[in-house]
Amino acid sequence: MENLWSENEAQGLNELDKLVYMSRLIGADPSLVVWGGGNTSIKLTEKDFLGRDVEVMRIKGSGSDLKSMERWQFPRLKLEEVLPVFERGDMSDEEMVDYLDRCVLDPNSPRPSIETLLHAFLPFMCVAHSHADAVVGLTNNREADAILQRVYGDDVAVVEYLRPGFQLSKLVGLAVKESPKLNGVVLVNHGLFTWGDSAQEAYDRHIDLVSQAEEYAAQGGAKGAGTGTVSGTGSGAVFGGWQRNPLAADRRKEVAAALAPTLRGLVSQQRRAVLRFDDSPDVLEFIGSTEGQRLSGIGPATPDHLIHTKRKPLWVEAANPEDTAAVRESLKQGMADYATEYATWYQENTTGADSMLDPYPRVILLPGVGMWTTGRDARASLITNDIYHHTINVLRTAQSVSDYTSLTAKDAYDAEYWPLELYKLTLAPPEKELARQVALVTGAASGIGKVIAQRLAAEGAHVIVTDLDAESAEDVATEINRAAGPERAAAFPLDVADAGQVADAFQSLRRAYGGLDILVSNAGIAPVGTIDNLSLADWQRSLDINTTGHFLVAAEAVKLMQEQGIGGSLVFIGTKNVPAPGAEFGAYSVAKAAEVQLARVLALENGQYGIRVNVVNPDAVFQGSRLWSTELRQERAAAHGVTVEGLEEFYQQRNLLKAKVFAEDVAETVLFLASNRSAKTTGAMIPVDGGVREAFPR
Repeated sequence: MENLWSENEAQGLNELDKLVYMSRLIGADPSLVVWGGGNTSIKLTEKDFLGRDVEVMRIKGSGSDLKSMERWQFPRLKLEEVLPVFERGDMSDEEMVDYLDRCVLDPNSPRPSIETLLHAFLPFMCVAHSHADAVVGLTNNREADAILQRVYGDDVAVVEYLRPGFQLSKLVGLAVKESPKLNGVVLVNHGLFTWGDSAQEAYDRHIDLVSQAEEYAAQGGAKGAGTGTVSGTGSGAVFGGWQRNPLAADRRKEVAAALAPTLRGLVSQQRRAVLRFDDSPDVLEFIGSTEGQRLSGIGPATPDHLIHTKRKPLWVEAANPEDTAAVRESLKQGMADYATEYATWYQENTTGADSMLDPYPRVILLPGVGMWTTGRDARASLITNDIYHHTINVLRTAQSVSDYTSLTAKDAYDAEYWPLELYKLTLAPPEKELARQVALVTGAASGIGKVIAQRLAAEGAHVIVTDLDAESAEDVATEINRAAGPERAAAFPLDVADAGQVADAFQSLRRAYGGLDILVSNAGIAPVGTIDNLSLADWQRSLDINTTGHFLVAAEAVKLMQEQGIGGSLVFIGTKNVPAPGAEFGAYSVAKAAEVQLARVLALENGQYGIRVNVVNPDAVFQGSRLWSTELRQERAAAHGVTVEGLEEFYQQRNLLKAKVFAEDVAETVLFLASNRSAKTTGAMIPVDGGVREAFPR
C-alpha cells in the first residue's frame, strides 16, 4: 500500500488540520474504509468557552465520511471527564451515549463516534481506525490467530469480536496498558487501530501494518489469488475456478434491463427501492466461481458492511440466465425464500423488543449476468454496491490464506438491530413526498418539461430528463444533481417519435434505476396553418410527435410498470385546445385531442394494475418555452388581431382570473397527479389556464 503523506501538503498545518488531512487520506483509499466507516482522533490542549486551557479529544462525528472531513466534524470532549469511565465495570450503550453527550464541550457539534471511549482509552496523541480489506481478510478466517501471529508477531494485539461499546473499549485499553510498545490493535471482524505522537506517525503505522497484511495475502496466501479479470482459466482460482462464464457484455445489459422491473417490484413490497446494476470484472469473477455461492452465504465481513448489505445477498440460480421468463420465476421464488429465512433468523434471535425490519435483500447476485444493489435512493444503492465490492476483496484475501468465516447469526442480529443504529434512523429527516420514486419526463430540456423535472426532483424523485436537445437535457440533469444531490438525475437523448430511441431510453432507464413510477409525457410541437393550407409533412409530423410520441413512451411505461407490479402514474401534458380548439391550429389541436383519448384508454386498460393515467391542460405558458416559436407567436398574434409584443397580455386578459399561467403552475398540478395526493384519481383532465370559458368541460 502506497504511503500518500506529503510533507509539502502537511507543512504549515496545525495539529487539527493534520488530523483532517490524515482522515481524508485514509478515507480516499477504497481499500481502507467502507462508506462512513473508520474514524480518527487527536488529543490537544484547547480553550473552553471560558477561555481556560483544557485537555480535549477531537474525534470524528457520527455519520460523517472520512474522505470529506472538515474541522467542524470533529466534536471535542473534555478528557478529564471521559477518562474516569475506564474504572467502571460495565456501562450500557445508552448510558455511554448519554455520558459522552455531557462531556462534549460544544453543544451544537455533531454527536461523537460510538468508538469514542476506545480512542480515549488509548494513551496516545493521535489514533487512526479503518476497516482495511486486507486486515479484515486475515481476521475473517478459520486460522486467524495463527495467521495474525505470523504476520504481526507481538507488535500487534488481537482482540476477539465484540460489538463497539464500553466493553470493547476497555478490552483494547487494557491490552495496550499491558503491552505499551504495541504498534496497533486488530479487532476480529472489525478492523485495525494504530496510533502515534502525531497524525503522520499514526498514519505511517497504519499504512505499514496494512501493507504487511497485503503482502502476506499475496505471497503467503498459499491458495493462489486470482487476477480479478474475466478472461483466462486461472482468474477465479482463489474462489475455486470458473463454474459459469459471463454472458457477452451487450447480452448482460439486455438481460439486466429485462429483469430489473420484476426485481424492483419484489424488493419494494414494503417500501420502494432504487436499484443499481453492476457487471464489473470482480463481480463476474466471484459470481461465476465454484465457491461463490457458498462464500456469499457465510455472512458479512464486518458489522459496518452488514448495516448496508444485510447478512447475506440473494443468490439466484438459473440454468440459463438468458431465459428471462424462467429467471423471473427464480427471482420470485428466491425472494420469497429469502424473506422467509430472514423472518426465521429474526424470530430465533429477537428478544421481542425490536420490530422486524424490511426482510428483502440489498444485494442480488445472478451468475453470468451481474449484481444488483438496492437502497432508498440511488446514493444508498451506490454505497451498498461499493461495500459489496469490499466484501469480495475481503473474501479474496481470506480465501487466499485460509477459509472465510464471519459473525455468528446472533452477533449479526445484534449488529443489524443494534439500538444505537436503529436510533440513527429516527434522527433522519422525514422522507420527501416522492422519495424512492423514479420519474421520466419527455421534452424536459426547457419550458414546462424542465420545470416539471425540477419540481419532481425537489420532492425527492429520481428524474430521467429526456429531450431531442441532448446537451440541454444534460444541463438540466446537472442542475438537478447540484440541487438535490448526486445520482438524483440522468439525461437521455430522445426523439419521442422514434420507436428505436424510445426503446433504448427505457432500456437505459431500467439499468440506471431499475424501474419507473411516474411518466410525464410532455414533448410536443405546434405547427400552424389552416387545414387547406397545411402540408402533409407538417400534419404528419404533428401526429408523429403529439400523438404517436405519447403512444410510444406510454406503451413502454405501462409495460414496465406492469412488470414491477407496484402501480404507477402517467401524466399527459395536453392543452386547452383539446376542449377548445383554435382556428389555424388544426394539426396541433387534432393530434392533442388524440393524445387525450389515448390517455383515457390507458386509464381503462391499466387501472387493474394500480396504474393511474391523467391529463393536465395548460394554456399560454410562454416562460422558457420552445413551443412558442417566433413563427407561432406571429401567427397567433395575427389571428387575434394583436401585436406580437401584446400577445402574452392578450392571453392573460382573456382568462377569467386575469392571471398569467407559468410552468410552475403546471408543475404543481403534475405533482398532485403524480403523488399519492391523487391516489384515487384516474382518467381525469385538469385545466391550468386561468379559467378559459370555452374550455370548460362539457
